[in-house]
Amino acid sequence: MLSIPREVARRLGYYVYMYIDPRSNQPFYVGKGQNERILAHLAAQGESRKVSVLEELRNARLEPRLEVLAHGLHDEETALRIEAAVIDLCGLDQLANEVRGWRSIQLGRMSLMDLISYYAPKPITILEPALLIRVNRLYRHGMSDAQLYDVTRGVWRLSKRRIGAKLALAVFEGVVREVYEIEQWHSAGTTAYTTRASDDVNREGRWEFTGQKADTAIRDCYLGGSVESYFPRGLQSPVVYINV
Repeated sequence: MLSIPREVARRLGYYVYMYIDPRSNQPFYVGKGQNERILAHLAAQGESRKVSVLEELRNARLEPRLEVLAHGLHDEETALRIEAAVIDLCGLDQLANEVRGWRSIQLGRMSLMDLISYYAPKPITILEPALLIRVNRLYRHGMSDAQLYDVTRGVWRLSKRRIGAKLALAVFEGVVREVYEIEQWHSAGTTAYTTRASDDVNREGRWEFTGQKADTAIRDCYLGGSVESYFPRGLQSPVVYINV
Protein backbone atom coordinates (compact mmCIF):
# COMPACT_ATOMS: atom_id res chain seq x y z
CA MET A 1 0.00 0.00 0.00
CA LEU A 2 1.17 3.50 -0.87
CA SER A 3 1.97 5.64 2.14
CA ILE A 4 3.10 9.21 2.75
CA PRO A 5 6.33 9.70 4.73
CA ARG A 6 5.92 11.74 7.89
CA GLU A 7 8.19 14.52 6.63
CA VAL A 8 6.17 14.80 3.40
CA ALA A 9 2.91 14.92 5.35
CA ARG A 10 4.30 17.72 7.51
CA ARG A 11 5.26 19.72 4.44
CA LEU A 12 1.88 19.13 2.80
CA GLY A 13 -0.07 20.56 5.72
CA TYR A 14 -3.67 21.06 4.63
CA TYR A 15 -4.00 20.28 0.94
CA VAL A 16 -6.50 19.87 -1.89
CA TYR A 17 -6.24 16.83 -4.12
CA MET A 18 -7.75 15.25 -7.22
CA TYR A 19 -8.27 11.71 -8.45
CA ILE A 20 -7.55 11.58 -12.20
CA ASP A 21 -9.02 8.97 -14.52
CA PRO A 22 -6.03 7.78 -16.65
CA ARG A 23 -8.41 6.87 -19.51
CA SER A 24 -9.48 10.47 -20.04
CA ASN A 25 -6.91 12.43 -18.02
CA GLN A 26 -9.86 14.18 -16.38
CA PRO A 27 -10.46 14.54 -12.62
CA PHE A 28 -13.32 12.48 -11.25
CA TYR A 29 -13.03 13.33 -7.57
CA VAL A 30 -11.86 16.38 -5.60
CA GLY A 31 -11.12 16.42 -1.88
CA LYS A 32 -9.18 18.12 0.89
CA GLY A 33 -7.39 16.90 3.99
CA GLN A 34 -4.18 16.35 5.91
CA ASN A 35 -1.69 13.52 6.29
CA GLU A 36 -2.85 10.46 4.30
CA ARG A 37 -6.39 11.61 3.53
CA ILE A 38 -5.67 11.46 -0.20
CA LEU A 39 -5.19 7.70 0.07
CA ALA A 40 -8.33 6.93 2.07
CA HIS A 41 -10.61 6.55 -0.96
CA LEU A 42 -8.58 3.73 -2.48
CA ALA A 43 -10.15 1.30 -0.02
CA ALA A 44 -13.63 2.85 -0.13
CA GLN A 45 -16.65 0.57 -0.38
CA GLY A 46 -20.33 1.09 -1.02
CA GLU A 47 -22.45 2.22 -3.95
CA SER A 48 -21.20 5.74 -4.57
CA ARG A 49 -20.18 7.12 -7.96
CA LYS A 50 -16.61 7.37 -6.69
CA VAL A 51 -16.46 3.68 -5.75
CA SER A 52 -17.97 2.76 -9.12
CA VAL A 53 -15.24 4.59 -11.04
CA LEU A 54 -12.52 3.04 -8.87
CA GLU A 55 -13.95 -0.44 -9.52
CA GLU A 56 -14.01 0.24 -13.26
CA LEU A 57 -10.36 1.18 -13.16
CA ARG A 58 -9.39 -1.88 -11.13
CA ASN A 59 -11.28 -4.14 -13.55
CA ALA A 60 -9.32 -2.54 -16.40
CA ARG A 61 -6.06 -3.10 -14.48
CA LEU A 62 -5.61 0.65 -14.12
CA GLU A 63 -5.06 2.95 -11.17
CA PRO A 64 -6.24 6.51 -10.60
CA ARG A 65 -3.58 9.19 -10.76
CA LEU A 66 -3.43 11.10 -7.49
CA GLU A 67 -2.55 14.77 -7.79
CA VAL A 68 -2.19 17.45 -5.13
CA LEU A 69 -3.63 20.67 -6.49
CA ALA A 70 -2.57 22.97 -3.62
CA HIS A 71 -0.66 22.28 -0.42
CA GLY A 72 1.03 24.03 2.47
CA LEU A 73 -2.29 25.64 3.34
CA HIS A 74 -2.34 27.10 6.83
CA ASP A 75 -5.85 26.15 7.89
CA GLU A 76 -8.79 23.94 7.02
CA GLU A 77 -11.02 26.82 5.90
CA THR A 78 -8.57 27.74 3.15
CA ALA A 79 -8.53 24.12 1.97
CA LEU A 80 -12.33 23.99 2.07
CA ARG A 81 -12.63 27.14 -0.03
CA ILE A 82 -10.18 25.87 -2.66
CA GLU A 83 -11.89 22.46 -2.75
CA ALA A 84 -15.28 24.13 -3.23
CA ALA A 85 -13.97 26.37 -6.03
CA VAL A 86 -12.48 23.39 -7.89
CA ILE A 87 -15.71 21.41 -7.58
CA ASP A 88 -17.67 24.39 -8.90
CA LEU A 89 -15.23 24.80 -11.79
CA CYS A 90 -15.33 21.14 -12.81
CA GLY A 91 -19.05 20.74 -12.15
CA LEU A 92 -20.76 18.00 -10.15
CA ASP A 93 -21.94 16.36 -13.37
CA GLN A 94 -18.28 15.70 -14.26
CA LEU A 95 -17.23 14.46 -10.81
CA ALA A 96 -18.01 11.62 -8.46
CA ASN A 97 -18.41 14.10 -5.59
CA GLU A 98 -21.93 13.91 -4.22
CA VAL A 99 -22.32 17.57 -3.17
CA ARG A 100 -20.88 20.98 -3.89
CA GLY A 101 -18.13 22.18 -1.60
CA TRP A 102 -18.22 24.09 1.69
CA ARG A 103 -20.57 27.12 1.60
CA SER A 104 -20.66 27.00 -2.20
CA ILE A 105 -24.22 28.26 -2.32
CA GLN A 106 -23.20 31.45 -0.50
CA LEU A 107 -19.56 31.87 -1.56
CA GLY A 108 -19.08 29.64 -4.58
CA ARG A 109 -19.27 30.13 -8.31
CA MET A 110 -22.00 32.50 -9.48
CA SER A 111 -22.47 35.24 -12.05
CA LEU A 112 -21.46 38.82 -11.32
CA MET A 113 -25.13 39.85 -11.47
CA ASP A 114 -25.98 37.21 -8.89
CA LEU A 115 -23.24 38.56 -6.63
CA ILE A 116 -24.52 42.11 -6.95
CA SER A 117 -28.08 41.05 -6.13
CA TYR A 118 -26.77 38.85 -3.32
CA TYR A 119 -24.87 41.60 -1.50
CA ALA A 120 -26.74 44.75 -2.56
CA PRO A 121 -30.34 43.91 -3.52
CA LYS A 122 -32.70 46.87 -3.83
CA PRO A 123 -35.99 46.61 -1.90
CA ILE A 124 -38.97 46.35 -4.24
CA THR A 125 -42.73 46.72 -3.86
CA ILE A 126 -44.96 44.01 -5.34
CA LEU A 127 -47.93 45.58 -7.14
CA GLU A 128 -49.64 42.50 -8.64
CA PRO A 129 -51.50 39.71 -6.82
CA ALA A 130 -48.62 37.31 -6.22
CA LEU A 131 -47.10 34.48 -4.25
CA LEU A 132 -43.57 34.84 -2.93
CA ILE A 133 -42.14 31.33 -2.83
CA ARG A 134 -38.90 30.69 -0.97
CA VAL A 135 -36.96 27.96 -2.76
CA ASN A 136 -33.98 28.01 -0.39
CA ARG A 137 -33.81 24.23 0.05
CA LEU A 138 -33.50 23.33 -3.63
CA TYR A 139 -32.03 26.47 -5.18
CA ARG A 140 -28.54 26.36 -6.67
CA HIS A 141 -26.66 29.16 -8.43
CA GLY A 142 -26.32 28.36 -12.11
CA MET A 143 -29.28 25.97 -12.20
CA SER A 144 -31.11 25.75 -15.52
CA ASP A 145 -34.35 27.55 -16.32
CA ALA A 146 -36.18 24.21 -16.26
CA GLN A 147 -34.77 23.33 -12.82
CA LEU A 148 -35.72 26.69 -11.32
CA TYR A 149 -39.22 26.47 -12.78
CA ASP A 150 -39.71 22.97 -11.38
CA VAL A 151 -38.57 23.85 -7.85
CA THR A 152 -40.75 26.98 -7.84
CA ARG A 153 -44.02 25.64 -9.16
CA GLY A 154 -44.42 22.84 -6.65
CA VAL A 155 -45.18 21.35 -4.33
CA TRP A 156 -46.77 23.60 -1.71
CA ARG A 157 -49.33 23.49 1.06
CA LEU A 158 -51.65 26.37 0.11
CA SER A 159 -55.10 27.77 0.88
CA LYS A 160 -57.76 28.77 -1.65
CA ARG A 161 -56.18 32.22 -1.72
CA ARG A 162 -53.74 30.77 -4.25
CA ILE A 163 -56.41 31.15 -6.94
CA GLY A 164 -56.20 34.94 -6.73
CA ALA A 165 -52.44 35.07 -7.44
CA LYS A 166 -51.36 36.07 -10.94
CA LEU A 167 -47.61 35.82 -10.39
CA ALA A 168 -45.27 33.45 -8.59
CA LEU A 169 -41.88 34.86 -7.60
CA ALA A 170 -39.02 32.45 -6.91
CA VAL A 171 -37.17 33.79 -3.86
CA PHE A 172 -33.77 32.67 -2.61
CA GLU A 173 -32.36 34.25 0.55
CA GLY A 174 -34.75 37.19 0.25
CA VAL A 175 -33.96 38.02 -3.40
CA VAL A 176 -36.25 37.43 -6.41
CA ARG A 177 -34.59 34.96 -8.80
CA GLU A 178 -37.41 34.55 -11.34
CA VAL A 179 -40.98 35.66 -12.01
CA TYR A 180 -43.68 33.39 -13.45
CA GLU A 181 -47.20 33.99 -14.71
CA ILE A 182 -49.49 31.40 -13.12
CA GLU A 183 -51.82 29.81 -15.67
CA GLN A 184 -53.44 27.02 -13.67
CA TRP A 185 -53.28 25.18 -10.33
CA HIS A 186 -53.15 21.38 -10.06
CA SER A 187 -52.97 18.78 -7.32
CA ALA A 188 -49.33 17.97 -6.56
CA GLY A 189 -47.79 15.37 -8.82
CA THR A 190 -50.44 15.50 -11.54
CA THR A 191 -48.45 17.44 -14.15
CA ALA A 192 -45.15 16.49 -15.79
CA TYR A 193 -41.83 17.66 -14.32
CA THR A 194 -38.68 17.54 -16.43
CA THR A 195 -36.09 17.80 -13.63
CA ARG A 196 -37.74 16.32 -10.53
CA ALA A 197 -38.56 12.70 -9.76
CA SER A 198 -42.18 11.69 -9.29
CA ASP A 199 -41.63 10.56 -5.69
CA ASP A 200 -40.41 14.09 -4.90
CA VAL A 201 -43.64 15.76 -6.03
CA ASN A 202 -46.40 13.26 -5.24
CA ARG A 203 -47.56 14.89 -2.01
CA GLU A 204 -51.18 14.52 -0.94
CA GLY A 205 -52.89 17.78 -0.03
CA ARG A 206 -50.34 19.96 -1.80
CA TRP A 207 -50.46 22.05 -4.96
CA GLU A 208 -48.41 22.92 -8.02
CA PHE A 209 -48.92 25.43 -10.81
CA THR A 210 -48.22 25.48 -14.50
CA GLY A 211 -47.24 28.69 -16.20
CA GLN A 212 -44.43 30.53 -17.93
CA LYS A 213 -41.94 33.32 -17.36
CA ALA A 214 -43.64 36.68 -16.97
CA ASP A 215 -43.37 39.37 -19.61
CA THR A 216 -40.05 41.19 -19.76
CA ALA A 217 -41.55 44.41 -18.40
CA ILE A 218 -42.76 42.64 -15.26
CA ARG A 219 -39.58 40.61 -14.80
CA ASP A 220 -37.43 43.73 -15.08
CA CYS A 221 -39.37 45.28 -12.20
CA TYR A 222 -38.72 42.43 -9.79
CA LEU A 223 -35.69 40.31 -10.77
CA GLY A 224 -32.80 40.76 -8.35
CA GLY A 225 -34.90 42.81 -5.96
CA SER A 226 -35.13 42.26 -2.21
CA VAL A 227 -38.46 41.08 -0.77
CA GLU A 228 -37.03 40.43 2.69
CA SER A 229 -39.50 42.88 4.23
CA TYR A 230 -42.42 40.70 3.15
CA PHE A 231 -41.21 37.81 5.30
CA PRO A 232 -41.77 38.52 9.01
CA ARG A 233 -38.96 37.42 11.29
CA GLY A 234 -39.52 33.85 12.44
CA LEU A 235 -41.97 32.97 9.66
CA GLN A 236 -41.73 29.25 8.92
CA SER A 237 -43.94 29.06 5.85
CA PRO A 238 -42.03 29.25 2.55
CA VAL A 239 -44.95 31.04 0.87
CA VAL A 240 -46.29 34.56 1.39
CA TYR A 241 -49.46 35.92 -0.25
CA ILE A 242 -49.21 39.48 -1.63
CA ASN A 243 -52.26 41.51 -2.71
CA VAL A 244 -54.39 38.36 -2.73
